[in-house]
Amino acid sequence: MGWIEEIESYKPYNEQEKIDKEIILRCIEKFPDILTRDNQIAHITSSAFIVNKTKEKVLMIYHNIYDSWSWTGGHADGEEDLLAVATREAKEETGIKDIKLLSSGIFSLDILTVISHIKRGKYVAPHLHLSVSYLMEADDKQELFIKEDENSGVKWINTNEVNTYSNEPHMQKVYSKFIDKIYEMYNH
Repeated sequence: MGWIEEIESYKPYNEQEKIDKEIILRCIEKFPDILTRDNQIAHITSSAFIVNKTKEKVLMIYHNIYDSWSWTGGHADGEEDLLAVATREAKEETGIKDIKLLSSGIFSLDILTVISHIKRGKYVAPHLHLSVSYLMEADDKQELFIKEDENSGVKWINTNEVNTYSNEPHMQKVYSKFIDKIYEMYNH
């Protein structure tokens, strides 16, 4: 299944995901460069929400640009295998070596706002990340390291404390949704 079909077949969890999915599919149809940052309005990103075996902790990084604890992830940059993008970014940003997919494909679809910022000395205008995310699991005993050009911290955070570490209100809603979904998946 191709990346577009994977998004098309995703079953939204709630109204937000239903609406975001419709908009993401419209953007894919409208913009041939949606997989690249050449599209300065909106582009596809892929992220991993990484939990430990007991689902009590989430692996997060202290993101330098957003000045907040956040999940791992990055731009597709032309890559159509969005799971590979999420996996690669998780490993690069945290140092973990072993990681496995928990959900059977996409875990969430979200449209995330990005405020203007400076990256590697260049101005980046406000834009949207059309976020495709995956639920993954890693051993919380693995050695972690900081990717200094992107983050200044990597650690496991208790799921009930994630939103006290994030200072981004729009991301706190996303993390709360993820934790609710995980709870429903593994406690029913």
